[in-house]
Amino acid sequence: MERAHFPRLYPILDAQLVLRAVESDPQQRRERLEGLVRELAEAGVRILQYRNKRDADAVVLEDARAMKESARRTAERAGLVPMRLILNDRPALVAEAGWDGVHVGQGDLSAGQARLLVGNGVVGLSTHNHVQLMAADREPVDYIAVGPVFTTVSKSNPDPVIGLEGVRRARGLTTKPLVAIGGITRETAGSVYEAGADSIAVIAAIFGAPLTPPEAVKDFLAIFK
Repeated sequence: MERAHFPRLYPILDAQLVLRAVESDPQQRRERLEGLVRELAEAGVRILQYRNKRDADAVVLEDARAMKESARRTAERAGLVPMRLILNDRPALVAEAGWDGVHVGQGDLSAGQARLLVGNGVVGLSTHNHVQLMAADREPVDYIAVGPVFTTVSKSNPDPVIGLEGVRRARGLTTKPLVAIGGITRETAGSVYEAGADSIAVIAAIFGAPLTPPEAVKDFLAIFK
């Protein structure tokens, strides 16, 4: 995936955040996920990651299939380029779910092992300092995530904040697409992008914001026009 073509906005749909009220009802859960995918695609999202750290593979696979079908239907109906769907930390499910790739962290399956499982699919890798980033640059990955840029509430035990200077340093260490993550808001997204990020990964500022997710997406995308 070339830097110039990597989507500027990279929402991460976190199950723990968006499914709290419906996780015990399979039908409502499916409708919630399908509806979010449809709304995000219509708002202009071109890549979406699904992060579910708690549920069993069978449950995540059902979620993924429902989201894939919603993305397909939305693209066909609206004449859109299909949204790229990236599964967090479940490379073995990517092909079965019909998804486009996987994102792994430092404590997950290695990038090399993930690549063997997804073949030509997308592989992304999280890094939190310059040592990890230099190592990631040598791995068979399509993009590298770096952060947290700012203080984040999306993880219970976040890594140390790297700030904008950390993004600038990361930019000088790789030519691969660089995705910045961690506490980024609409007010700070522009400065993160200017620091060298190719894309901004957002969780709470889209799915936990006062605005609806599609409204928040449109606000973010307006920054890059």
